[in-house]
Amino acid sequence: MLTYLNSTIDIESWAMALLIQVLISFLVVQQCFQKSDAQLMLQIPALSKCGFDKIYQLGDSLSDTGNFIRLSIWGSVSPFAKLPYGVNFFKKGTGRASDGMIIIDFIALESGLPLLNPYMDQNANFAHGANFAVIGATALEAGVLAEKKIFNPLGNGSLDMQLGWMSSHFQYTCHNDCSEYLKSSLFLVGEIGGNEFFYGLTQGKTMEELRNMVPEVVQNIVEAVNTVTGFGAIRIFIPGNFPIGCLPMTLTTFLTNNSMAYDENYCLKDLNSLAIFYNENQQQAIEDLKKKNPNVTLIYGDYYNAYQWLLQNTVNHGFDQNSLRKACCGEGGYYNYDAKRHCGFPGVPVCADPSTYISWDGVHLTEKAYSLIARWLIDDILPQLEC
Repeated sequence: MLTYLNSTIDIESWAMALLIQVLISFLVVQQCFQKSDAQLMLQIPALSKCGFDKIYQLGDSLSDTGNFIRLSIWGSVSPFAKLPYGVNFFKKGTGRASDGMIIIDFIALESGLPLLNPYMDQNANFAHGANFAVIGATALEAGVLAEKKIFNPLGNGSLDMQLGWMSSHFQYTCHNDCSEYLKSSLFLVGEIGGNEFFYGLTQGKTMEELRNMVPEVVQNIVEAVNTVTGFGAIRIFIPGNFPIGCLPMTLTTFLTNNSMAYDENYCLKDLNSLAIFYNENQQQAIEDLKKKNPNVTLIYGDYYNAYQWLLQNTVNHGFDQNSLRKACCGEGGYYNYDAKRHCGFPGVPVCADPSTYISWDGVHLTEKAYSLIARWLIDDILPQLEC
């Protein structure tokens, strides 16, 4: 049984707990101010004007704040559960796939809220929302992927499973009559759907096969959005995918001597084209959803252009120009990435200063990169939220 705040709790105790959470959040922001590079946070939380009192997150390793490491024995002993993951901010492994904070952390802080607790933390307080994201999660269920001869090496953790958790959570907190309870909440559906393509790419699928999967993946995300609107969500943020051809993992896996395979940022064109195709399909699906849900604010999260903006402004933010496509934590080859010697494995080195790298472990980004991408995204979505 998970621990929730409920109506039987003494009001004074609840108020004291809320005050403590707010103070903790303030201290976290203050610590961010003391960090190098552009403070990581705005002095006045930009999203606070929207009045969000809760945030709910569905997604994969770009968003997980600790569910994966609590799901299984494997998760609890995985590299994500220990240092050097979390070395920069938390000083310990928290289940975040980074050296510190990730995008959802910055969104929470910019909303004036505490960091989101993972749903699988049985002792957590969910008064300000919950995080259901799982490292390795897919938009499609494991059985559907298996029919396509694609296998999730990290288990299931599908979007459907997360929606099941969310349903259970709301049955307990608002007893399925959640419209009033959720009217000031922000929902994030994704980023999710990228892992299908990562797994497919490394398991021998052709680009054509992966493109043919895109409508099915997007449709599952559409159904997830319909589910959360059914719970009572009225403000929903739906991120697209990063330019996957720029990641050390894919650059290493599909390394080629053909210079024509790379774009002006030295990223793989074909893989970025797949990401663009996926994002275009998702954006069209969101536009269709808007027509059917005129009273719901649906916003596309442009992760692709946020990342491209970061690549184009690395000099201004102190990134090492010789390491823009290299992993900070890793070793092997030009991109510091070896799938058999992953970050967190014994003896795998960590760069001296993660804040000068975009990539943390070859797949996920550093806290520094996430902070800047979060800032770009918040600036992009604020006008659309009409707060």
